[in-house]
Amino acid sequence: MTRDSADNLDRALPDCGLRSAILDAADSVQADCVGLLSDLVRQPSTLGNEAGAQAVMADRFAALGLEVDRFEVDEAAISRLPGFSPPVLPGAYAGRENVVGIHRPREARGRSLILNGHIDVVPAGPAELWTTPPFEPRIADGRLYGRGAGDMKAGIAAYTAAFDALARLGFRPAAPVYLQSVIEEECTGNGALACLHRGYRAEAAVIPEPFNHSISIAQVGVMWLRLVLTGTPAHVLDTSAGTNAIEAAYALAARLKALEVRWNEPDCRHSAFCGHRHPLNINLGRIEGGEWPSSVPTRCTLDLRLGFFPGQEPEAVRAEVAQAVAEACDGDPLLAGVQVELQWNGFQAAGCDIDPAHPLVTLLADSHRAVRGGEPERVALTCTTDARFFALYGDTPATCYGPEATRIHGIDESVSLDSLRDVTRVLALFIAGWCGLERI
Repeated sequence: MTRDSADNLDRALPDCGLRSAILDAADSVQADCVGLLSDLVRQPSTLGNEAGAQAVMADRFAALGLEVDRFEVDEAAISRLPGFSPPVLPGAYAGRENVVGIHRPREARGRSLILNGHIDVVPAGPAELWTTPPFEPRIADGRLYGRGAGDMKAGIAAYTAAFDALARLGFRPAAPVYLQSVIEEECTGNGALACLHRGYRAEAAVIPEPFNHSISIAQVGVMWLRLVLTGTPAHVLDTSAGTNAIEAAYALAARLKALEVRWNEPDCRHSAFCGHRHPLNINLGRIEGGEWPSSVPTRCTLDLRLGFFPGQEPEAVRAEVAQAVAEACDGDPLLAGVQVELQWNGFQAAGCDIDPAHPLVTLLADSHRAVRGGEPERVALTCTTDARFFALYGDTPATCYGPEATRIHGIDESVSLDSLRDVTRVLALFIAGWCGLERI
């Protein structure tokens, strides 16, 4: 395979017998794929607790014959890079590793590839609301249940199984391939940024996020903002003597909703989102405030998540939000006399996009059609993924393609095992077509 022919599956893999053998091999590794997924779900890899799951991945990469690179995030080093987000746990990267499995071909004839997935999961919430414990994998009705089963440990299991399937046929990619299991995608993305700082680059990156076999062509920027409001405490016998920080916080959140409405106006939109009903949201995700039921509350803290379009710089978005807060404080009686501090911690993530005609997208679509038939949907995501780092800062075109999952970030999260099998098949074909193959 030549380096300029990898945008079409028929040209990249003209041997129909080989394509059929790759699909059969992908099917043959599904028991191992589900086993790996189950092992990963058993590891409660919430923020700061990723070590157990990363040990599983390091062992799995080594078993595949890959060179294994384990390294901590160097906060001081990446804090100087574009795309850095202030961590939610400042100074707490010690012992928290990224794990990368590295394949180096005998002769690089194809295109290099990054297969990336995040090992971290969001908190499970109240365990009693789950049908079975969230970190005990359960298989029922063709689905595997558990926190992180869909988002996105299934994707990691799929790309690992796809690489394994090719090896069982006696092949390895004829190009460098980097299988990345990274931390902290759910709040900063600094794990993926640390991979860039480590020097990992390729001619494409695929992230098997659980978007139901669609191919991402754009994603919004995401920003986390904490608003700390300080009012004036008083006894409730005379509430007028104080300034209620909780009431002021709700008033300020309502005023910021007007900013959300304006950002979603048709003339403000990025072209990839023109058909979306309401792509940008300002979400009030957490509130904490008050000291005593019989006291006017002194302080209230709001945590918000803001979306914005590709092409908008985070600095400009922060300035616009700060201006909206200042105008609200000047114009709303409930905010009179209240001090408001803005803290930008967590995601400060720019949006990104990719040309739908890029060879990465077209070959991935060809691979999808060969497995599932029909045309995969091209989607503009109203969330962020680690694809932004590769696309914006790593000179690496990137997209997402992954299995069907339900209730991600919710109760009884699950992934379809049939869908997991199909994603493994698609990725195996794509790796073969994009990278080319060499005999082991």
